[in-house]
Amino acid sequence: MDCSSNNMSDSVQTNGIDSNFNMDLSASASRVIPKGGMLYGEYLHVDRLLSCQEPVTAQTNNEVHDEHLFIITHQAYELWFKQIIHEIDSVRLIMNRRDVDEANMLIITSRLNRVVLILKLLVDQVTILETMTPLDFMEFRNFLSPASGFQSVQFRLIENKLGVKNELRTNYGKSHYLKIFENPKVIDLIRLSEQEPSLCELLQQWLERTPGLEKNEFNFWEKYKTVVMELLERNRTEADKETDEQQKTLLLDDWKRKSELFDSIFDVNKHNALMARGDRRFTHKALQGALMVSLYRDEPRFNQPFHILMLLMDIDSLITKWRYNHVEMVLRMIGAHQFGTGGSSGYHYLRSTLSDRYKVFVDLFNLSTFLIPRNCIPPLTPRMKKRLSVMEDIGENMNDSEQIVD
Repeated sequence: MDCSSNNMSDSVQTNGIDSNFNMDLSASASRVIPKGGMLYGEYLHVDRLLSCQEPVTAQTNNEVHDEHLFIITHQAYELWFKQIIHEIDSVRLIMNRRDVDEANMLIITSRLNRVVLILKLLVDQVTILETMTPLDFMEFRNFLSPASGFQSVQFRLIENKLGVKNELRTNYGKSHYLKIFENPKVIDLIRLSEQEPSLCELLQQWLERTPGLEKNEFNFWEKYKTVVMELLERNRTEADKETDEQQKTLLLDDWKRKSELFDSIFDVNKHNALMARGDRRFTHKALQGALMVSLYRDEPRFNQPFHILMLLMDIDSLITKWRYNHVEMVLRMIGAHQFGTGGSSGYHYLRSTLSDRYKVFVDLFNLSTFLIPRNCIPPLTPRMKKRLSVMEDIGENMNDSEQIVD
């Protein structure tokens, strides 16, 4: 993230993750720090920052007032996108190590929470842009062609670094999303982000190491499966005892639906088929780990992991809200039947990005479907209870290779 770096090859690679992302692809001079320190304007390059707003209509005889707002708003987005990338890259670096101790959990939650707060700000920022009326926008819209928000390199990087899959994307004007970019360095940067381990992939590897999944230890999955089967059998028995035929049919239909739903996670082949269709993202074992963390979240060792899962859902939700607000703004500004400024189908293209296909952590949202009542959660063995206590990690087993973050 060094502002003085101007070469993509200067980035430090750690296990395939670029830890020095920099969107400044042009040459920049090194900063010289004077002995007496730096003034506010010097430190922040305020003069350069405030010189970046150049309304195109200012070059005509009829400068449009609201174009300045349009530029400021989108430049602010790009600055916050850069910070989001900075935070996501740092979290990916931590989660890609096998020697991470529990202390890093606070760092991860803190930085993910920062991303959440930034996204909340970006969602609200749309309302400022909406103070511009459609007629105001029409005054300078033609000057934007072929520019489009779809060409935001940093937003594509955010999607890739989180884990949006290319095969689930909606094509841009029947073309691959990379076709819109012309700068070879930008294209290389985006391709690199596709090849690096995404946060979703690293999360799955992390969840697969959840303590308690081992078959020769607590064997959570078999215990959980046994409880679910007992609950389903109880539902079937209650349905069979029902004398009212209409109510009995409803109960049997509910039992059948639940049985099929749980079978989709107990049968590995069915789970993998759903993954191949894009309906699920997590590996079978990662899904097990996420479910165990959710059910035993009150255990000290799972407090922070559960909080991380919640923050990742918040990030997904807020990006979807931002997309939705953007879609509504486009509908308001140009209507549903005009093409976007970059040649896309405008409103209809943007609306297609609101589906679950663009949700990276959709499996975390669906976990609530498979939760069981607290009084039915399999009790922990004394050994497992100890493993999930903080004291073991602090005092006895800091380098346990089976830690949830190891």
